[in-house]
Amino acid sequence: MSPGDRRAFLAGVQTMVPVLGRYAGLLTVGLLGLVVLGPLAVFLPLWSALTLGAAASLAGGLALTRIATLKARCEKLSGEVDLLSRRLLKVETAAATAAAQPRPETAEAALRAQIEELTVEFGLLSGIVRDLTTVVSAQDAEIAGLKARPEIAPEIRPAIEPAIAPAEAPRPLPAVPGAALPDAAAAPSPQPVPVPPPQIQAAPLEQVPPRSQLAPASALSVPARPIPPRPIPPRPAIPPADEGAIVAAFEGDGLEIHLQPVVTLPQRKVVAYEALARLRIGGPGAPPAEPEVFLPVLERYGRTTELDRRMLQRATIVARHLARRGSETLLTYGLSPLSLFEPGLLRELARTAADDPALAGLTIALPQESWRRLDAGQRGLLAPLQGRIGFSLDRPDDLRFDAAELAALGIGQVKVPAEMLLRPGAGRSSLSDIALEDTAPALARAGIRVVATGVADEADVPDLIDLDVPFAQGTAFAAPRPVRAEVLATPPAEDPTPPPEPERRPFRSVLRRAV
Repeated sequence: MSPGDRRAFLAGVQTMVPVLGRYAGLLTVGLLGLVVLGPLAVFLPLWSALTLGAAASLAGGLALTRIATLKARCEKLSGEVDLLSRRLLKVETAAATAAAQPRPETAEAALRAQIEELTVEFGLLSGIVRDLTTVVSAQDAEIAGLKARPEIAPEIRPAIEPAIAPAEAPRPLPAVPGAALPDAAAAPSPQPVPVPPPQIQAAPLEQVPPRSQLAPASALSVPARPIPPRPIPPRPAIPPADEGAIVAAFEGDGLEIHLQPVVTLPQRKVVAYEALARLRIGGPGAPPAEPEVFLPVLERYGRTTELDRRMLQRATIVARHLARRGSETLLTYGLSPLSLFEPGLLRELARTAADDPALAGLTIALPQESWRRLDAGQRGLLAPLQGRIGFSLDRPDDLRFDAAELAALGIGQVKVPAEMLLRPGAGRSSLSDIALEDTAPALARAGIRVVATGVADEADVPDLIDLDVPFAQGTAFAAPRPVRAEVLATPPAEDPTPPPEPERRPFRSVLRRAV
């Protein structure tokens, strides 16, 4: 036998040994039965049949015993598999719970956002405290100046008062020639009451201080100290009853939103709207009042933030309505400067703009003075809004616009009164360093469009076109109109359909399908 055949034989033997070892008992019994029952069946058929039946009975009993053992083992294995399936379900539930919980990165981001909000609030509070400190220090200086004013000595006061009294008496009016006097004036005037002579000599001269010890006249006047301006207007010249009616109309249903279109020049195509607040005082039949009538009252009562919040809610509804119609028309609302000191309003607007992409067509406008006096806290509040809604500059005090600075703030629109563009006046303080006809093109190169507001005369339109003003707004094109009630009626929000939950099957059924 060659070495290769020997190795193949040994490999076959090694392969057959486990098989023969597993069935060695059966092979042994089969060989014994063949050796014993073969001759017995030839010589003793009856005994061979009995022996075969006994062997079959023994084999059946052994088979039943083995079946019972295997059944018990299967039951035990099924219980263990059931236990494993329950543990697997617990692990899946724990994994789902852990996935639902915020991850450390998310929690850290939320913590950073809260810290940033607190930092902005602390910055605003520090600015308010700084303003209050300046006002209080100015008032303390004035009070100290008033207290430092010298008083007249009580010893010489009785002697000076009689001497001053006749000098302060009103003088009679001179008679006008040819003027007719009334009957009461024609009556003889009563005799003057004699005034006793002044008792200046009654006081001893030793009690009168010399002139050098008296305070000079300039010491009696307190120098005026400038008080920082506060964004609170003076009291309006209207009766208190009108103020009560204004507040009652504002707390009721008197507030309305009107829209005035912004058109292109010279095509006069509507490209935007401005949301204007109107207050109907005195009932539904009364004409709506302009902001100049009710806004000072609301500012004195501290209701401007509520006014802006309610107007922004209605403006967002109108912006969503325009977006649903597929219109690219923008909507502008002029925010009150006092709302910059209310961080909650701006944060609420930022969350609303982040959740609703349809508000990309909304633009908030602030006065030029507010944009120039932004502090770090207010810039932090406006930063989340940049890129989600538009910014606009309106109510300018002059035409000195820095295009690069405005673009860095995210301002995409500048609204200038047409009177300031066409008739700037003799003073040069409100004019820019560049020519008026170059103002709109210079801003347009920075991506900022100019809107001429308050255009009431049709004759001003050609002059605005000559100045390259691309947009205009005013009664010459259209007057403000109220928004229809069906537009402001918000449709009910549809509940989102929850995703179907995955069907959970026991692990035993999975094993059965696998088998």
